[in-house]
Amino acid sequence: MAATGSEKHGAKAYYATTPIYYVNDAPHLGHAYTTVAGDVLTRWHRQRGEKVWYLTGTDEHGQKIMRSADANGVTPQEWCDKLVDGAWKPLWEHLEIANDDFIRTTQERHTVRVQEFVQDLYDKDQIYKGGYEGPYCIGCEEYKLPGELLDGEGETAGQKLCPIHKKPVEILSEENYFFRLSEYGDKLLAHYEANPGFIQPESARNEVVNFVRQGLQDLSISRSSFDWGIPLPWDDKHVIYVWVDALLNYATAVGYNENRERFESVFPADVHLVGKDILRFHAVIWPAMLMAQGLPLPSKIAANGWLMVGGEKMSKSNLTGIKPQDLTSHFGVDAYRWYFLRAITFGQDGSFSWEDFSVRYTSELANDYGNLASRVAAMVGKYFGGELPMSTADGEAEQPIHEGLAKVVVEADRRIGEEMDFQGGILAVFDFIKQVNGYITEQQPWKVAKDESEEGRARLATILYTAAESLRAVAVLLNPIMPETSEKLWDSLGAEAFLGALADQKIQEVGVWGRLPAGTTVTKGAIFFPRLEERPSA
Repeated sequence: MAATGSEKHGAKAYYATTPIYYVNDAPHLGHAYTTVAGDVLTRWHRQRGEKVWYLTGTDEHGQKIMRSADANGVTPQEWCDKLVDGAWKPLWEHLEIANDDFIRTTQERHTVRVQEFVQDLYDKDQIYKGGYEGPYCIGCEEYKLPGELLDGEGETAGQKLCPIHKKPVEILSEENYFFRLSEYGDKLLAHYEANPGFIQPESARNEVVNFVRQGLQDLSISRSSFDWGIPLPWDDKHVIYVWVDALLNYATAVGYNENRERFESVFPADVHLVGKDILRFHAVIWPAMLMAQGLPLPSKIAANGWLMVGGEKMSKSNLTGIKPQDLTSHFGVDAYRWYFLRAITFGQDGSFSWEDFSVRYTSELANDYGNLASRVAAMVGKYFGGELPMSTADGEAEQPIHEGLAKVVVEADRRIGEEMDFQGGILAVFDFIKQVNGYITEQQPWKVAKDESEEGRARLATILYTAAESLRAVAVLLNPIMPETSEKLWDSLGAEAFLGALADQKIQEVGVWGRLPAGTTVTKGAIFFPRLEERPSA
């Protein structure tokens, strides 16, 4: 699934990552949300002509994995292999995720480098042996602070619950090795102060700053009560804490301690996309580990909100997990990719509803976008035999379209490429689509077609060329979001024969008016967004 596109040779890659997902079960909408966001972001940067590296993968160690495997009567490795090959990778292919690498934490390229990293910290006296007892959430694979816990009710009355999973925590007591995390509080705060955009959104940044200001405790980096993990190189009675193991994937996947040239051409990440429930691991523990090794820190940690169903975070443990295929089979893959980034402000919680998806699909995709493309192709076919005519009668009516295109390119590039405001970027493009629809409604080419004079034909040609040229730009701007539909539109406009492959079109050049030459063969194909069938019963 490696991506293609022009590259700036010699430049550092734009490096974006998703979390590596825990394979205790199959993926749900929440996992896909983050992964699609990363895919749109990296496709956008490829469309800019940049060198890009997009990493995703799976987190396969830890007690939760071991228990899931035991419950299913298989070994942990067999459980991981089954889920990765049967659920995770197939879903990313289904959703057109163009990741450049897929790392698994059970791969030797990862495990060996993790041991080397931790051994180096141990040799630098950044790790020491000690004991610890405290409340532990298996679902989070994390010791919890007493003040974070919820009081159980009903069946869990008298017990303390994890605030995320709403399940009782376990009190664990064991001898562990500890990373001197407490020594990095001031350094982290200084970094946050000097780099205000390091953690996004601002609400997430404030949460982390307040947490660190309260004082950090040293981090237990090993477990000795089970053996499904990477052994400590100096004490094989312990396995490395799953979060230390997992965070290091961002370095091991791009050549840490293995290929220096490759590592330096990609690392550090330009952005780590994470769910807000794992923000502290990425914004506190990960940068502290990098500081301890003298390695550069990522440019940005971007926390997306939770997808909510019935007021609850979407997850398997809350029984609200919905398979992405439940939606793609009804709405299509491109509409799925579009909907969550369009309907929810990235970084904030957002509620999903089938009804909202249906309304937006019909109004914006089918009526605004799909109908525009269909009408333009049909009229070029009807009035000019399918050959795009030359525009020779530009006037005052066309000027707002020219200006609107130049404006939307700049705005969409800023919002998506720089600010990760996917919703704002998508809305800007669809506002332009509405502008073009309004232009056609006002110019009434079906009436102009009745004027068979030279002036009438020139005016009709100009109207249809203006609409088609606008669609040329729309195909490029929406390609990172809806690649299959954009490719269909590109083919419909006959653009490849004159302009080359859609993937090679640069965002920076989209706003140059008149790139689609007259004479292309415009064809009306299948409807992009067909009428929705009745919602399938539950």
